[in-house]
Amino acid sequence: MKWRKTLVVFILLSLLLVSYVMLKVGYYRIIFWLNDNKYPNRTSLALLTITDEKHEVFDANTILQRDVQNEGVALEANIIMQKAISLYHEGDNEKAIKLLKHCKSLSPRNPDVLNAYGEVIEPRDIIDADHHYALALVIYPGHLRAKENKNRCSSKVKAKDMEMLQRIESKRLALTEIPEGNAALNRAKLEAYYRHIYHTNGIEGNTLTLSMTRAILETGMAVGGKSILEHNEVLGMDLALKYINVTLINEPGPVNLEHILQIHKRVLGYTHPLDAGLYRQEQVYVGDHIPPSPLDMVKYLDAFQKWLSSIDITLLHPIEMAALSHYKLVYIHPFIDGNGRTSRLLMNLFLMRAGYPPVIIRKEQRYEYYELLQTANMGDVRPFIRFVARCTEDTLDEYLSSVTVRQLNSDSDSSENGAQIMECFNPFNQASSLTQEHTYNTKCAKLT
Repeated sequence: MKWRKTLVVFILLSLLLVSYVMLKVGYYRIIFWLNDNKYPNRTSLALLTITDEKHEVFDANTILQRDVQNEGVALEANIIMQKAISLYHEGDNEKAIKLLKHCKSLSPRNPDVLNAYGEVIEPRDIIDADHHYALALVIYPGHLRAKENKNRCSSKVKAKDMEMLQRIESKRLALTEIPEGNAALNRAKLEAYYRHIYHTNGIEGNTLTLSMTRAILETGMAVGGKSILEHNEVLGMDLALKYINVTLINEPGPVNLEHILQIHKRVLGYTHPLDAGLYRQEQVYVGDHIPPSPLDMVKYLDAFQKWLSSIDITLLHPIEMAALSHYKLVYIHPFIDGNGRTSRLLMNLFLMRAGYPPVIIRKEQRYEYYELLQTANMGDVRPFIRFVARCTEDTLDEYLSSVTVRQLNSDSDSSENGAQIMECFNPFNQASSLTQEHTYNTKCAKLT
């Protein structure tokens, strides 16, 4: 009789324990673990072309241990999410969005929260909603509701992206219609050259102003009160841009790792000559992102080289190709320093080869830029590609707005040194013969 009572108590305790686990861990995770014994794939969608798909294996204790640590936060997020969904069904969208944003801050990798947020914002921003559905599926590929929502939105989002790329392409074609000797366009190109160097250095913390950057490049004179390092950063970017415009734009064949090393060699040549053009031999840390170790980096770079020379890359739109090449390189982070500047130059190399002007990512956009790179690390690189597309369109708009009907036949009034710099920085340069390339090299050599 006694053993029967013991058995009943044991069964009741077991049921209570199972109920507790299902509540805290989440029913979908238990089912997923039972089916596959593997935690959802966390490999970034953008990196599927770099590395083979990987799965992290967890046992039940690992899952429980991780969730018990965040037990209170997860429970709070779940309660708030349910309240937000109720408000949404009652028609109070603003409060629902605010509550779900709070949920995201509490539990940023909760697929239910991401899916719920996507559903609430979908009527006003289908692209952002689709992004949240995609992240939910990266975290938990078996999330049926997120999959259904994403399938519903996919065609509309693709149509919007295609419309944006077509609009940008039409502006590029409009820019190519402007005569190459147009004075206003030449002034815009020269100013863009200075601004490109100013902003890309500014993103990395350089404190030189635009006028100081322009003065250093035009006069070769130092600016008082500023460090030698900051001056040398300007000179390094100037040298790297000239190398791209003189040599790489017209060089036949795909971009390769040697080209990237040569760009980096010039970027860091004046500031860190011992590290310039060399891969790092130690582990680095970039915020929340931990790049591959020096030992693993070799296979990442090999895969990156294969991607650069693959047929698949030719099927991409130039803006997609440029943004992805930037992201892949900065993800690998192969250098001790200068990874961001080199990645942005690589991005512009792809754009310039396709007939686009070099894109300027302004230093004021630094935090959005970093945030979108982090979002790409989470599993959806499309927001970063759209950011590059917006910067491309902004750059095209600046060029087009600088040219008016009155200026179409005006004479150039640029300084002699400015004209020489401009000839080195010609995003529409189609020179292919050895004679033309030698002429450009000779002129640019006088400025270095």
